[in-house]
Amino acid sequence: MCGRFSIFADPERLAERFDASLPEQGLQPRYNAAPTQDLPVILNEDERHIQLLRWGLVPFWAEDPAIGSRMINARSETLAEKPSFRTALKKRRCLVLADGFYEWQKTADGKVPMRITLKTGEPFAMAGLWETWKEPTGDLLRTFTIITTSPNDLLEPIHNRMPVILPREHEAIWLDNAADQAIWLDMLRPFPADLLTAFPVSKRVNYVGNDDPEIVQPAT
Repeated sequence: MCGRFSIFADPERLAERFDASLPEQGLQPRYNAAPTQDLPVILNEDERHIQLLRWGLVPFWAEDPAIGSRMINARSETLAEKPSFRTALKKRRCLVLADGFYEWQKTADGKVPMRITLKTGEPFAMAGLWETWKEPTGDLLRTFTIITTSPNDLLEPIHNRMPVILPREHEAIWLDNAADQAIWLDMLRPFPADLLTAFPVSKRVNYVGNDDPEIVQPAT
């Protein structure tokens, strides 16, 4: 599962990296991004625009938006069959922007939070799906989920799942509405372990209220 990540890269740098415009309301640095927060994504729409959507997918047919808290991740192996995800896979895919994510490794002394990033430190895109849900008031709620896959060699000792990190050359294909579903599904594989690094961080990351630069520093 991917239940926390970070995205605090300079907004202008982020816009340049993903060739996308920034939201009018700006981007807030997130060192400990958590479900139910509004976080930056790029949707499969005509223009590349970074937008803020709530983390936790609420299917368009849902009766209660609370379902989103249970749908922060979607397993790559069952996307095409699950009613909650199969339509979104065909029509509503997105890039979830990040510069690191967290997993908790079980040890004899308890769970240790680990931060995983690219070795380069560059921002990257996780494969996601998005939806629009109409509230009783008529307002629209847009939400997203992060797709997960089996772990690579680096992540396997830490956790049994990892988010799908898209290689840069796959990002445009994931957003391309003319591509074939079989191509999208084939891209949902573990990211190369040799391009990632992992290190322990402070247990302060366990609490959502802690969202500051100290969170991303290696534990002493």
